[in-house]
Amino acid sequence: MEFSADTKLLAEALDKIQEAVEKKSTIPILSHVLVEACANGLRLAATDLEVGIRTFCPAQVKAAGSVAVPARRLLEIVKALPDADVRVRALENHWVQVNAGRSVFKLASLAKDAFPALPDVPKPLAEVPAGVLAGLIDCTAFAISKEESRYTLNGALLILKPGSVEMVATDGHRLPVAARDAEIAGLKSDERLLVPKRALAGLRRLANAQQSDTPIQIAKDDSHLFFSAGDSILISRILSGQFPNYEAVLPKCNTITATLDAAALRESLRRVSLLASEHTHAVSLALDSGRLTLTTSGGETGEASESLDAAYSGTPLRVGFNASFILDMLSVVKTGEVEIALKDAESAVELRPADGAVYHYRYVVMPMRL
Repeated sequence: MEFSADTKLLAEALDKIQEAVEKKSTIPILSHVLVEACANGLRLAATDLEVGIRTFCPAQVKAAGSVAVPARRLLEIVKALPDADVRVRALENHWVQVNAGRSVFKLASLAKDAFPALPDVPKPLAEVPAGVLAGLIDCTAFAISKEESRYTLNGALLILKPGSVEMVATDGHRLPVAARDAEIAGLKSDERLLVPKRALAGLRRLANAQQSDTPIQIAKDDSHLFFSAGDSILISRILSGQFPNYEAVLPKCNTITATLDAAALRESLRRVSLLASEHTHAVSLALDSGRLTLTTSGGETGEASESLDAAYSGTPLRVGFNASFILDMLSVVKTGEVEIALKDAESAVELRPADGAVYHYRYVVMPMRL
């Protein structure tokens, strides 16, 4: 195998597959990228057996062949090279030599035969614009559970419908659900796909590399999900199990509402939460006529309070929250005003954009006892 490629293009291609590279290196081959030099360029692939990525890089191939090269080390070398062509060729005993200018690197590599086979991509179920998927992920992925024991909560539910696409995630304490009206090309019936958290990170990266209106093809087989765009393919194992019935926890009787400036609430909450407990991040929200008052106490470290104008005319009401939960939502939902809908101080509270947002968005948070 021997080829030359533009360093910038090769670095970009190697960077795309890093999400699928095994970080713990418990199985040596999983920390490698499979480089296949063919007539029209390079095919690159990486997998950690949970997530797999394939992509393509233009190159001038002098001799076809393939080898598995340490993925991060090769990326670091290529990034460090000056903007010019880099020449790569296979040596004896699975060594690889990388040349650029006066720089010469030799890397111990592995044979192609040891690299796990990635499944073939089946016929697509649907096509969703890259910008739509990216927005849905941004609105929901922050609420995915970090507890590995809660297996079905370690991902987000992607719901494809002929006229819309929806995504929902939860960690048991909060639940964002976002939807976008869109004609989903190729879809014949509703599809519910449970996408693992790590695959979502790769999908967000794939979407970000495309134009907003570029379609991402979605496919599945019995055990894998496939997301394809341009010359890149993301492959993920399907999470087994049933995602909770999230519709059952969406509030239906939250008739008490308050409307606030979203940016003002975000900045006030950030300031007040500086003295919140490091363990609970608890902040009190007290509603009174025309005003919301945020207060927190960190015990021996001090206390803080701040008031905001609010469109509220009900009876005084005080509710406790984990401040970081509210800040997560306010950091990703770009809106002028946010509406807080409550039933009482003990029931689930809903936050949503008060003005015309691109996404239909509901964020449900369980209150804290103060």
